Amino acid sequence: MPAAYGRAGEAAAEAGEHPLALRLEQLILGAPRRYTPFQAARTAGVSMDLAARFWRAMGFADIGQAKALTEADVLALRRLAGLVEAGLLSESMAVQVARSTGQTTARLADWQTDSFLEGLTEPPEPGMTRAEVAYPLVELLLPELEEFLIYVWRRQVAAATSRVVQSDDEEAVDRRLAVGFADLVGFTRLTRRLEEEELGELVEAFETTAADQVAAYGGRLIKTLGDEVLFVADDPGTAAEIGIRLIETMTGDEMMPALRVGMAFGTVTTRMGDVFGTTVNLASRLTSIAPRDSVLVDGDFAEALGEAGDAPLSEADVDAEGADAADSAKYRFALQPMWRRPVRGLGVVEPWLLTRR
Repeated sequence: MPAAYGRAGEAAAEAGEHPLALRLEQLILGAPRRYTPFQAARTAGVSMDLAARFWRAMGFADIGQAKALTEADVLALRRLAGLVEAGLLSESMAVQVARSTGQTTARLADWQTDSFLEGLTEPPEPGMTRAEVAYPLVELLLPELEEFLIYVWRRQVAAATSRVVQSDDEEAVDRRLAVGFADLVGFTRLTRRLEEEELGELVEAFETTAADQVAAYGGRLIKTLGDEVLFVADDPGTAAEIGIRLIETMTGDEMMPALRVGMAFGTVTTRMGDVFGTTVNLASRLTSIAPRDSVLVDGDFAEALGEAGDAPLSEADVDAEGADAADSAKYRFALQPMWRRPVRGLGVVEPWLLTRR
């Protein structure tokens, strides 16, 4: 047994941990445990209070004064504190950076471990344990996955920066966006009828299909909520194409439940990769009242489609133009006003049924 493994095994035994878990931790972090939280904060030149705030924001539990931190933890504290000292970030913003990064990567790490590594570490031969397969597999995969993660992150930062630079200064935080929700109909009933594995496969298929459609047609997926996805687009025309494509794609899949989509256009507050505000709430409410396999939009969304020449606000407008087939074909979408109705928390709204012409 290598000396490093022996020391890891002894330390793990003292801490009541699995020896392989500690050995994997050292492989992934690239360094052994060396510091208590107090020692790490002092070495990084950061107050213990700020270090604890950073640590919790990243999503890690308090560990008392156990010797569980590495040189990488010290460097991370030093970097965040350095950004604050240089005036590039306020202290609260640095904590938000830690929180947003922690929340995003925690989900990614859970998914990769549960769905990726778990399947690959099935023992290839009788008598072998999963633990015996895990270490060499992680050793091979880690550098490749790390490089890929950095590549995707840089691409996403480049795209996000481009959007900010091209928008007006007033829209840096509060922007006008088209917001859409897509929701599986009858999902609660399905959870009672399907086996856990079948339900998981259905949710994964829905999320994957939705993510692909949103990305392919120029939108941005904000988050998935099991039976529902939230997406945004810079303009209603793009969002309308996504919404209808989602319905068309899901309808063509016999295994997928019916879908309903609600969309609204207006001012949205963006924060930590999420979106908030009345426009988001309205899109959610429209989704809840949308008929099966259909798309509902609000009045501002419909008006913006009309102004952009993507849809007439009524078929009467087309008739009034004396339009022939060529004139009518210039519109991508059709809009039909629905009955005005009260929507909880938002007063009376007039939904529009959006279809493809």
